[in-house]
Amino acid sequence: MTDSFVPAPLSGRDAYRDELTRIAGEDTSILCLEADLGGKGHPFQVAHPERFFNLGIAEGAMVDMAAGLAAGGYKPFVSTFAPFAALRAAESLKLTLGYLNAGVTVVAPYAGVSGAWFGTTHHCLEDLAVLRSMPGITIAAPYGEAEMRAVVRAAARSGRPHYIRTGRNARYASFALPEGELPLVNWEFRADSDAVCLVSVGEEGTRLAVAARTATPGVAHAHLVYVDHEHLTRAAAELARHHSRFVVVEEHRGQGGVAEALALLLPRCEITSVAADRTWPSYGGDHAQVMAALGLDLPAVLRALTRAGATPRTHRPADPTTSQPRSMTCTF
Repeated sequence: MTDSFVPAPLSGRDAYRDELTRIAGEDTSILCLEADLGGKGHPFQVAHPERFFNLGIAEGAMVDMAAGLAAGGYKPFVSTFAPFAALRAAESLKLTLGYLNAGVTVVAPYAGVSGAWFGTTHHCLEDLAVLRSMPGITIAAPYGEAEMRAVVRAAARSGRPHYIRTGRNARYASFALPEGELPLVNWEFRADSDAVCLVSVGEEGTRLAVAARTATPGVAHAHLVYVDHEHLTRAAAELARHHSRFVVVEEHRGQGGVAEALALLLPRCEITSVAADRTWPSYGGDHAQVMAALGLDLPAVLRALTRAGATPRTHRPADPTTSQPRSMTCTF
């Protein structure tokens, strides 16, 4: 008897390309637009060359073109690096996804500092703040292959403007999806109501939350996929029914991030943020090194849990070179 082979999960960006290619075989209105990221042998281009468009390094024009295609009845999916999608093309996003409410999906890999080796131009720690400020846009930060596939399918079905955030090459197995659908809150681990609850966002925030939860007895872990205001408002209500103390982990700045949003939505709860600090990373390195320099690593999450009242099995001393987690307790 031989063991069954289980293939490693795809990275978020590869899962997006594969799933979009698959569903485009069933829906001829789906188009794929890339800003010179496709590379040789892009699966969508191979399978559907007449519906694949490489617009080069012209992100604003790509989003504008997608708006026209959506008005013509198509379902355009556009992809470029997160800093160029959310920041360079911000005005086009505001007009296309916001004012026009066009059914365009923007898929943004290299979010956070996942493009760490490429340096400052490829860091993006502000995209959630930018997109969350634009009403009517569904914002997702899936963790693992299954979640990415589910988010892409949901975006194609909905016809609503979407922004989907992912990393570079990291591969993670998603948590179980009840009945194959994305829950509002995916409870990776439940605990008593008086326990501290980790809330994770995105690939690296979720990876760190899982590691911290494993090291800390009795801590709960709630994972969020959708982080726009509409979804967060409903998720906050569910979170508050179970817990009152939260530690939010996200690869984003604290300003404009999910922790700040939850602090406003849950004024009677204690929200502690573990996020990138207020410095500007001006160097290269691998992903984990740059995150740690920004105060976003496992020791930082464990310190935040301790401040919130949890007791890790092994508590590492504070690293003076990293930022302390910020606690936001709203009482208005």
